Amino acid sequence: MFNKHDIKRDTCQLKGRQAKKGYDWWWHSFTAYNKITGEAKPFYIEFFLCNPKLGRFRPVYGQLKENQEKGIRPSYLMVNVGAWGKNHCQLHRFFGWKQIQVNYKAPFIVKAEDCFLTETETYGDVDVSQEEANAHPEYMSDFGHIKWNLKIRKDIAYNVGYGASALFRKLQLFEMFWHAEGMKSYFEGSIFYNDEEYVVRKEDCYGYSDKNWGKDFTSPWVWLSSNNLVNKRSGRRLYNSVFDIGGGRPKIGFIPLNRKLLSAFYIEGKEYEFNFSKFWTFTRTKFESHETSEEILWRVEQKTWRKKVVVEVSCKKEDMLLINYESPDGKKRHNRLWNGGNGKGTIYLYKGKKLIEEIWAENIGCEYGEYNRK
Repeated sequence: MFNKHDIKRDTCQLKGRQAKKGYDWWWHSFTAYNKITGEAKPFYIEFFLCNPKLGRFRPVYGQLKENQEKGIRPSYLMVNVGAWGKNHCQLHRFFGWKQIQVNYKAPFIVKAEDCFLTETETYGDVDVSQEEANAHPEYMSDFGHIKWNLKIRKDIAYNVGYGASALFRKLQLFEMFWHAEGMKSYFEGSIFYNDEEYVVRKEDCYGYSDKNWGKDFTSPWVWLSSNNLVNKRSGRRLYNSVFDIGGGRPKIGFIPLNRKLLSAFYIEGKEYEFNFSKFWTFTRTKFESHETSEEILWRVEQKTWRKKVVVEVSCKKEDMLLINYESPDGKKRHNRLWNGGNGKGTIYLYKGKKLIEEIWAENIGCEYGEYNRK
């Protein structure tokens, strides 16, 4: 059973070695609606912490040339917010560790000036001018303005099991950890994007909340998730359903486990999981992601002893971002990391050879990237 909430996994994990070479982020994505026109638009909000033990009053930028020349690693809170679709953008606001308040116990709290996040609420304001974005490439940011005030309720969890247990977290065995406390989440409130107000409604926000932490990022990097699902046979909307897929090439210490994914499908109360770390299920995975001139495409096939899933997703590149992160060591390895919120696709679930579910999905959060791709 994977639908197990655990807010201890949602606390800040930057302790021990990861306090000097580690990151920890909380990610939230959802769909909002223009208050005047009713137009749907997907947004994301992320609070990204990096290297607290190297902290100063002001943020330390890893992509700043003088820091790279001196081998100075980044240290900050980056509030990373953005919008997908038409007029998409990503905006970054940075705080030094002397400006940040973090509660390491459950429930977590992260606060810096007028930016705030906890399990049940977030608000903030990120405003980057065109002049700032042009003058400071180390910000890795577009220009624009996003302000938000939202309530959060995390409904269905994806708890990956012992791979992110207290012991594994303490030993810091994996290079990148994952926990989705709210793979189906409800958001409610308002968000302003470049002077236009959008309303976020819990009934049709298709919200998602998770966190990642560790010493570096995976490559390849795959993520797919949605709770806007419809049974293709009956046309019935699946209100109590969600799926989540993540991973790529996890590492235990320095040992890579090539092309591994974790996935969970919660379909009207029934759970289907494909988790390589639960070795007794004999999970086998094949996946491919690639670019065309107009789209990013994903195909995932996973099997256990008794079950099989095939997921096929596409997302228009014009709706997506090339999202920017730097690693805790100051290197920027992912330079073509496609990230979107408007994916569409089909899920085929089998029991043995029998097709038991055929589901259409929209508003799919999606990500794909590999190191050293031009």
